Amino acid sequence: MWPSGLDEVTPLGVAVSGGPDSVALLLLAHALNSGRVEAATVDHGLRADSATEAAEVAALCDRLGIPHVVLRVELSAGNMHDAARTARYAALADWARARGLPAVATAHHADDQAETVLMRLNRASGLAGLSGIRPSTKVPGTEVSVIRPLLGWRKAELFAIVREAGVETADDPSNRDPRFDRARIRAALAHGDWADPVAFARSAALLHESNQAMEWMVGKLWQAATDQAEDTLAWRPTDEPRALRLAIIARAVAEVGGRDAMRSDIARLHDTLESGAARAANVAGVLVSRDGDTWTFQPEPTRRN
Repeated sequence: MWPSGLDEVTPLGVAVSGGPDSVALLLLAHALNSGRVEAATVDHGLRADSATEAAEVAALCDRLGIPHVVLRVELSAGNMHDAARTARYAALADWARARGLPAVATAHHADDQAETVLMRLNRASGLAGLSGIRPSTKVPGTEVSVIRPLLGWRKAELFAIVREAGVETADDPSNRDPRFDRARIRAALAHGDWADPVAFARSAALLHESNQAMEWMVGKLWQAATDQAEDTLAWRPTDEPRALRLAIIARAVAEVGGRDAMRSDIARLHDTLESGAARAANVAGVLVSRDGDTWTFQPEPTRRN
């Protein structure tokens, strides 16, 4: 079965690292959309072999007649994986816009989805987190879509495509480095015949549908029960389930300029004000106060030295 989405978006950009997953995606996209595919390889400069691997992708694209570019990025300080992901998607979005590509396809597959769901379960994630890798998203701050057409495919199937094509691919040793959570979970899944990555992927898709329903309900409640004037927002809750109330509070905090707030902090604030233990509390740079049935959200007052 061909991946859905690859023949629905043209022209299409494909992110190709040089590993077997992304090379298989490139081959599939080329077979479905010959002449309407472009490729990009992001070089993070984290490994000595990265430039060589990018050159090998360029050579493969040249043989296939696919336009290809290497995007070199510099990483900001902080968590290496988060910084690399942010820089990668920003570079891909800039490239896509410059080339007139409405979407960029990435090679995330069912095994990746299973690893992601297990990692997030291990971190006590909520519904949104357990929805896993989304089939389609937007690069933040842009209209460039990121599509992931291989989420129903196993890694072994992608290896078979590359092997049959006789293409040599890169091997990233960090994928097996036990210092990283994903590598440890990947090793556990490889030796666990109890786990079915495709079933994990289907569960993530169902959870994504549930999360979409939650977001729809939050939107309806938001329209009916909130008022906003300049930098102050008022909310009048009724008998919504706690999960919906927490989602509305998180959105209200963001609307008045709050920094990213942890769900645990939102829950603590809700329970404190709902129980009457306090009439006001702060979270993520926002002052939240309760007066009867009305909750008010506004930026924290500027502190004087």
